Amino acid sequence: MMPLTMAKTGETAAIRKISGRDEVRQHLAELGFVVDGDVTVVSESAGNLIVQVKDSRIALDKTMANRIMI
Repeated sequence: MMPLTMAKTGETAAIRKISGRDEVRQHLAELGFVVDGDVTVVSESAGNLIVQVKDSRIALDKTMANRIMI
């Protein structure tokens, strides 16, 4: 298991775990970040990511992306 920030651009991975407070996990779940769901890294800049989850592209800062384990 590794944080989402370690994924390469273009790589698709399954989400294994989401850490953080309940509110943070709930917010990410509402955006589509759920355990066993797929996430694809579209681009990366200075640790900040743009990812594809389901049919949406979402920008995540480095702190939030580090809470998502793949």
